[in-house]
Amino acid sequence: MSVVDEPVSIPLDSIRMEGNLSIPDNATGIVVFAHGSGSSRLSPRNRFVAQQLQGEGLATLLFDLLTPEEERIDAITAQLRFDIELLAIRLVAATDWLLQRPDTNHLDIGYFGASTGAAAALTAAALRPDNIKAVVSRGGRPDLTKEPLENVKSPTLLIVGGRDTPVIGMNEWALDRLRAEKELRIVPGATHLFEEPGKLEEVAALAGEWFTAHLGSQQ
Repeated sequence: MSVVDEPVSIPLDSIRMEGNLSIPDNATGIVVFAHGSGSSRLSPRNRFVAQQLQGEGLATLLFDLLTPEEERIDAITAQLRFDIELLAIRLVAATDWLLQRPDTNHLDIGYFGASTGAAAALTAAALRPDNIKAVVSRGGRPDLTKEPLENVKSPTLLIVGGRDTPVIGMNEWALDRLRAEKELRIVPGATHLFEEPGKLEEVAALAGEWFTAHLGSQQ
């Protein structure tokens, strides 16, 4: 399977968000990544998961939720990374951009959110209920979601490390409030970043199963 990789620049008002779009042959869907606080499109964990999803025939879009100037400000204040509404608006902008491109507008869209990026993904999914066909959260903070979780219509998979005790509780809280198809999977022995041997592979496998089950079903 060949994959076409393209650096992209997504416009939104007066800014542009830099990203990387990868489309395998005969892609069955596309997964948009929302990185966690203090991270970027170059996150090695998200890039690893993206490569695994591409192997499953899914296109991926990794992009920077903050501009370089905003990242410099955020390095001092640590505020923008927790501005879930701002991040969700940018996810929606990336979604609309994909829906306008001839090479992606036919693909079902899913979100993969990590840490605070998961809150942005769930918020954006609630704002675009007809467009987002699935959400996967890795070590996410769904408790920070700015739209009622009851408004999320996308099938949602919550993945948490078995040793990430506080975040397990946050995800159990969210699971109770989600009304869409939902599942919580706890990866035994994993901490928040899934840095232990083989744990990120488990995350990628779970995400791949979820997305392939929910993206491209109408094609």
